[in-house]
Amino acid sequence: MPNIKDVYPIAKNILKKHYLCDCCLGRLFSKKLNLSSNRILGKKLKQNNSHSKKCYICKNMFDNLSPYLKLMLDSCSAYGFSSFVVGAKIKPSIIDRDDIIRSKFQLRGIDSVKTDLTRELSKLFARKTKKKFDYLDPDITFTLDFKEGTCQVRSKQIFLQGRYCKNYRGFSQKQKSCENCSGKGCRVCDYHGLTEFDSVEGQLSKFLFDKFGGTIARFTWIGGEDKSSLVLGSGRPFFVKIQNPLKRKVRLPKTFKANSIVVKNCKIISTIPKKPLEFKSLIEIKISTEKPIQSFALQKLKQKLKNPIVIYENSGRRSEKKIFNSKYKKTSKNKFTLTIDVEGGFPVKRFVIGDEVVPGVSQTIGDNCKCDEFDFLKIEMITNN
Repeated sequence: MPNIKDVYPIAKNILKKHYLCDCCLGRLFSKKLNLSSNRILGKKLKQNNSHSKKCYICKNMFDNLSPYLKLMLDSCSAYGFSSFVVGAKIKPSIIDRDDIIRSKFQLRGIDSVKTDLTRELSKLFARKTKKKFDYLDPDITFTLDFKEGTCQVRSKQIFLQGRYCKNYRGFSQKQKSCENCSGKGCRVCDYHGLTEFDSVEGQLSKFLFDKFGGTIARFTWIGGEDKSSLVLGSGRPFFVKIQNPLKRKVRLPKTFKANSIVVKNCKIISTIPKKPLEFKSLIEIKISTEKPIQSFALQKLKQKLKNPIVIYENSGRRSEKKIFNSKYKKTSKNKFTLTIDVEGGFPVKRFVIGDEVVPGVSQTIGDNCKCDEFDFLKIEMITNN
């Protein structure tokens, strides 16, 4: 293992041509000597000879990191976090001078000046805040711009899952995106990507922003419904990702109301599913016909629904959906209710009118049928054991 005496000649040679601060000089040899403090090593290599010149590499940046530490403390004051990482943008000229020294004196396998700078700031910040440095999975990320004298903070996204019930009609599931930014987030929409909050997505987003802060909420819905449909029972499952949240630990009530929806079992999870999840829905469909309904036609429909339903798309794709159970109830001479327990992603209105769906209701009973409305009584996840 090399010792400090082995690198004295190289350090002396460097200092003859370029004055370096303790941190920059020590950094050139600390890894080779397996030492942790660049500043202490640099001081030893100089043999305590003081100098009034500016460091050739960093221009004495390491001598006053307090303003940058204050920037970090001020910029994260609104955030709740337990771990962090620091990134930096420094002048290209500093990097160039660092490269010149390393190349001229054939120094390899050493940390860059930027790495050392962020390490020093991380130590200062951790000491001041008692927070943990985490390079792999930090709660917040600082990006210091040493040229502009600014500090940006981004917090790690958080994921939640829950279910919602919709007890009123005329309420859309999805919210229209901000027209100015197409949902990416801008000043017009307060960086939320939404300009209104008059839908299931909007009301959920508003509640979550109030609780966690953050910019954009991205939802993964387990199926969807019409504006006029109700979602009853235990509700429709959903997953959501909140970008740049201010708070990470929030106690949510088991059930809460957000305008026209009721949210149940909403909780923080580690991640959201990357693949589509299988589910089935118990759907009550109210159907009207042109001609009086014949009982044998409804019996024929129930029999036909024991076979898989084939769905054709304009793209040429063909898929099948299984109806696990069905029942009907005639409510007037031209109206009946059909209740089906069916695989998720089932096109209800197309099924009723028979639009590229076989068997369809209209073709099976031999009449022009119309879907007046349909409601979701129950939505269950299908787990494959």
